[in-house]
Amino acid sequence: MTDNFNKEPSPWKFGFFYYNKKDRRLFPPKRFGLGWTINFANPLSVIVFLLILIFIFLIGHYLNR
Repeated sequence: MTDNFNKEPSPWKFGFFYYNKKDRRLFPPKRFGLGWTINFANPLSVIVFLLILIFIFLIGHYLNR
């Protein structure tokens, strides 16, 4: 499967932030390497990202007790 969104340089801000309103995916593949990134143009993906960060913070806080 070809990924035309991933090859265009315009949705990539500062080279590593993915912002594309036309792409509905929450976590599109990274531009380089393996894995996924966050589509910051999709409000739901930003919410999921923030929830993951809060979860990590809470686990770190709990483990440091």
